[in-house]
Amino acid sequence: MIDSLTKKEKKIAVIGYGSQGHAHSLNAKDNGMDVVVGLREGSSSWAKAEGEGLTVKTVAEATNGADVVMVLLPDTVQPSVYESEIAPNLKD
Repeated sequence: MIDSLTKKEKKIAVIGYGSQGHAHSLNAKDNGMDVVVGLREGSSSWAKAEGEGLTVKTVAEATNGADVVMVLLPDTVQPSVYESEIAPNLKD
């Protein structure tokens, strides 16, 4: 899938900024891709991600503008976040 992405043509939303979200976001950014991190308002990771030079938006905002959405949240919260913030903002 990544082979079909031209570096600046597609926006990648990485939802979550734990160990996986952090690694994937920075890797994509370092490779010239357009990355936005989606976090809940008030997340303690918000300032950390911005400090790494990443754009941070709410989950809904990040999903709304994305061509690719990577959901890297704990399994226990994925269903509720998907239903409330991701699914309503997906492109056809």
